[in-house]
Amino acid sequence: MMTIAGLTLSRFDGIVWLAGQVLVALALVQWFIILHECGHETLFRRSSFNVATGYVAAFFSGIPFICWKRVHGLHHRWTGWQDLDPTTASLVPRPLSPIETFILRISWKYWLPLFSVLYRVNNYWHLPRLRRLFKDDRKWKEMVFSACALLSLYGIAIFIVGLRNSVHLFGLGLFLALIIEDPLILSQHTHIPQNNSSGRNAETFAAMEQEEFTRSLRFPAWVSKTLLFNFDAHELHHMYPFVPGYLLRRIPYTAINEIDWWRWLKAAKRMRGDDFLFKNQNDTGIRI
Repeated sequence: MMTIAGLTLSRFDGIVWLAGQVLVALALVQWFIILHECGHETLFRRSSFNVATGYVAAFFSGIPFICWKRVHGLHHRWTGWQDLDPTTASLVPRPLSPIETFILRISWKYWLPLFSVLYRVNNYWHLPRLRRLFKDDRKWKEMVFSACALLSLYGIAIFIVGLRNSVHLFGLGLFLALIIEDPLILSQHTHIPQNNSSGRNAETFAAMEQEEFTRSLRFPAWVSKTLLFNFDAHELHHMYPFVPGYLLRRIPYTAINEIDWWRWLKAAKRMRGDDFLFKNQNDTGIRI
């Protein structure tokens, strides 16, 4: 309903268009959260419902559903091992070039959603990297098909609607959604001390042991429940990954790394982008 309302208002101009783009942005963020739920098969009781809805959510999230499901499964398996978790491996501390440092600092300081874009491209669209992660031919072919099918759908949609109209209907909304997702995603594991295997054999951490490597943001209850579907309760999610996100707050437990969202955002944005992304609180002394 929010997607339809946003697109309907976005057909006009001026303040009505702007209101529509805000709704589109919020809807796109929610589609990403729904994609996350469907990947865990916790949105519905029936697997087929989760898969069907997952493909719809994938279209609006810009992430192939099968690629998401496979990579996110590895994320939960290797949480706590920064170099083995495919979603955090790119943030393993390393010397940065001057141009990398400049781009990271400018993007983080001025709210340019660099991470949300790289997060998608590097983790879910980078097919050669996915081939290295998944050796099984069947899984690999499924991911390639999922990516190609989604890319084809985007091409068909743009051809039917037109490039100019597509930008008018989605452009600003997509940009705003990526801006919102940037700190939301980065808040979950970034700048928290992690282990690095450095090529050695490593044992996975059980779900109940992953809390120390995870952070939760605390939004007002109505925001958490109505807009984010408890996506901000990330520690509880890692501890109880088979509990639907919309039920997580019923668990009578206060997470150890939970922090007020505004307090965290202000502290994180005061940091330089390269320090925030490639260091942790033991390195900087900034505990957020």
